Amino acid sequence: MNYNNLTLRHFESPGNAGILAGAAVRRGAGGSRAQGTWVQFDVELAPRNGVLSIEAVRFLAYGCPHVIAVADWVAGRAVGGPAQPALPESVHALRARFDMPVEKLGRLLIIEDAWIAAVSASQGREVGGPA
Repeated sequence: MNYNNLTLRHFESPGNAGILAGAAVRRGAGGSRAQGTWVQFDVELAPRNGVLSIEAVRFLAYGCPHVIAVADWVAGRAVGGPAQPALPESVHALRARFDMPVEKLGRLLIIEDAWIAAVSASQGREVGGPA
C-alpha cells in the first residue's frame, strides 16, 4: 500500500507514543488486538481560565500504519485545547488528510471511540483497557 507523506512521518516517528500517569490523567481505549485494531489515549487535564484543558496526550496503538499515524496526529493536535469528547477533526476529514481507503473508516471510528472514552472518563479511572 502507498502511504502519503503525513502518514509516513507520523508512523515512522510517532512523537506522542507512550503512557501518562497521575491524578490528572484520564485513560480510554477502543477496539481490540484480536480484531486487528486497538488504541489507547492517556490525556492529562488541568484547569485553564475556568476551562478544563488538555496539557498532554500519549497513545498506544496496535494496527496498521494509518492507525498509528492518526493516533499520533490526534495526540499532538489536541494539546492546548479544551477537553472535549470530539476528535480535532471529523473521521471523514481525517480519512482525507491521511489518504486512507474507505475500507479503513471503521479503524478511524475505533480511534474516535478511544478518544471519547479518554476525555469522558472519570479522573484517574481506566476505561476499555487492552483486549
